[in-house]
Amino acid sequence: MTGLSPSQLQKPQNERSGVPGGWIPGAGRILVCRGVCGPATEDWPDSSRDGCPSPLPCGISSSHPQQGRRAAENPGPAVTPCRCLSPSDTPSPQDNTEYFLSSGDKIRFFFEKGVFDEKALHAHDPVFKGATHSSKVQAVARSLGFHMPVVVQSMYIFKQPRIGGKVPAHQDATFLYTEPLGRLLGLWIALEDTTVENGCLWFIPGSHTSGVSRRMVRTPAGSMTGISIRGSDPAWDNSLYVPTEVGRGSLVLIHGEVVHKSEQNLSDHSRHVYTFHLMEASGTVWSPENWLQPTAELPFPPLYT
Repeated sequence: MTGLSPSQLQKPQNERSGVPGGWIPGAGRILVCRGVCGPATEDWPDSSRDGCPSPLPCGISSSHPQQGRRAAENPGPAVTPCRCLSPSDTPSPQDNTEYFLSSGDKIRFFFEKGVFDEKALHAHDPVFKGATHSSKVQAVARSLGFHMPVVVQSMYIFKQPRIGGKVPAHQDATFLYTEPLGRLLGLWIALEDTTVENGCLWFIPGSHTSGVSRRMVRTPAGSMTGISIRGSDPAWDNSLYVPTEVGRGSLVLIHGEVVHKSEQNLSDHSRHVYTFHLMEASGTVWSPENWLQPTAELPFPPLYT
């Protein structure tokens, strides 16, 4: 299975766009957000052409396109009860913080101003595990030069009609910090059409080159909050944001330092997304201060199988 084309790989990182897509029925596109996003120009062949019986990344049947949604809405025994987390920078009460900090190796649910999401699907749910480790994902990682990619986190995000909350401007490396920087990649798969009205992603082109000035870190064991915010973000100019509307089945690749956000969903249409993060493990130090830490039960699993 082909990843990015040679012509796309030859472009500077902040100019890549228009990567072929088609990750769920209805065919979409991949947009490489290394600081800039743009329209797709090619179609990704159905995965049935490389031996997969479904045009999905793996496992989600084309005859049942809502299987992924149902798997998220009706998970198995690995699930633990819900908690509500504050959307602000102020750490939540102790019980919620412990629930959050220990969520990396479990499927757990979080409500945030109408946005419902769940974590660790890549490890515990066979549908999402198959999608995460699909031949298409592996091909993209290889074409981007990943030698030892590992999966550090996954989420199914429910941005529901009329109540789906906004996600403030941020950089993923604020929460998932590596040394050196530049070793983190987000993969964001749109399970439904995403528009300005229902809360699509917005990016600041070129912002991935400015470093990270704010971090969320674990506090010493026994502290009341468990997490704290170190540093602060600059005042990003709202006029610099570019909306990224993509069709159902599209994949957006998000550099760990690019500034991005999404607005409230005030439309009558939901915006469901499956997203996960890869880290290049070769020559990389995962910060011991990150809120998310691998566990004995679930070390960060290798992407390549």
